[in-house]
Amino acid sequence: MTTLALVVLGLFAGLVGALSGTGGGIILAPMLALYFGLPIQQAIGTSLVAVITTSAASSSVHLQRHTADIRLGMTLELATALGAAATAYLVGYINRTALEVLFATFLLYGAITILRKGGKTEDEQDETIPAPSGGDVVLPAYEPKRYRLGMGASLVAGGLSGLLGIGGGPIKVPVMYLFMGVPLIVATATSNLMMGVTASASAFVYYRRGDILPAVAAPLVVGVFLGSLTGARLAPRVHHKWVALLLVTIMFYLSVHMLVHIAGKFL
Repeated sequence: MTTLALVVLGLFAGLVGALSGTGGGIILAPMLALYFGLPIQQAIGTSLVAVITTSAASSSVHLQRHTADIRLGMTLELATALGAAATAYLVGYINRTALEVLFATFLLYGAITILRKGGKTEDEQDETIPAPSGGDVVLPAYEPKRYRLGMGASLVAGGLSGLLGIGGGPIKVPVMYLFMGVPLIVATATSNLMMGVTASASAFVYYRRGDILPAVAAPLVVGVFLGSLTGARLAPRVHHKWVALLLVTIMFYLSVHMLVHIAGKFL
């Protein structure tokens, strides 16, 4: 396990995580387990540290450009943090297979729906464009809807964050975008803002159990920080359709990977 390889892996995960609002944990946890030989609990715990870094690095840029919805993020985060903390403590008593089936099914549905919508909300007419000053971003008018659904989904997202080390972004972004009427760029920015709190709620539990390895986390954090800053600065310049395609690709990959894993248990 080389330091340079971990930095490069963190750079890629941070870039993808910041652009898609998924935090990079969905890349790091399986990579650390499959290719770097870490036990799955340590891979999850270490990837949560990277998710916190992604949130800290990208949120500073999103807040400066006013692309993150702070009110929406903090409301949903109440449920997400509760789910993350509860799952981290109750991980030994939860039926992982049932949760994985639920997660994979939702990801498949969400990916297909986002692909059909092409990256736009139902009410969105104009594309998001940079402001002339190059600082703030001109956003289409929107009003978040279905808060109860968003809170329930955020509770599940937090639980999956603590269970799988993914930060909850793969659920929160499509829920905000598909069901709450939030533009995709706002959904990804708000998800990045929330992920740090979500991951911290469960990372503390993993740290107390000794499942976070500083020697692995340190070079990852360096790469993730640089990649996240780059991704956050690129986000307003990337066409919403490419962001949607990136998110769909990640969701398809996760769902297929999880379904194959589930099938392997019964074969």
